[in-house]
Amino acid sequence: MMTGKRLVISALVLALVQIGFLSWIIAGRAAILRDGRQVLLKVEPIDPRDLMRGDYISLGYEISRIPVKLIANIPTGKPSSDDTSIVVRLKQGADGYWGPTAAWFGQAPTPAASDEADIAGHVAEGWDLSEGRTIAPDYGIERFYLPEGEGMAIQSDMRVRPFGIRVAIAANGTAQIKALTDGDKTLFEEPLY
Repeated sequence: MMTGKRLVISALVLALVQIGFLSWIIAGRAAILRDGRQVLLKVEPIDPRDLMRGDYISLGYEISRIPVKLIANIPTGKPSSDDTSIVVRLKQGADGYWGPTAAWFGQAPTPAASDEADIAGHVAEGWDLSEGRTIAPDYGIERFYLPEGEGMAIQSDMRVRPFGIRVAIAANGTAQIKALTDGDKTLFEEPLY
């Protein structure tokens, strides 16, 4: 049986481990937001309400549908995708928004140039890899939560004029949403912590 002193020490160690783990998660996200490469993606609206967490906008992007012809390393004769990771190389267009230029299952064979950025995503099993088809990667940036009552108004506005999402991308391709923009105006910005 544990003595009182051992029990207190065990409880303190457990509490420190939990605090350390949560701090590690928060610091990792904050590092991406602070130091990651910033890109601007044009958004396509979907649905704005989550009963448990409040208003949000569900976001689609041009990079949410990758033409199979952009994927450079599809094995010959492979009819459908595996449950796998994907890297999509982005480049800024004349309109200021970033779009896909190439993609690879797994890892990119070369690092992105200084005017490019690589975003990491995940592709579910079963996407048709025939020429002329598209796949839909998940990048983890498909929802943006808003203050209560803001979702429906922004969702309606998105249908009549372009909005953007400023995204920070870490060196390993992990992305975090930094801000929601309406043209050049920043509507909502994510705090570091």
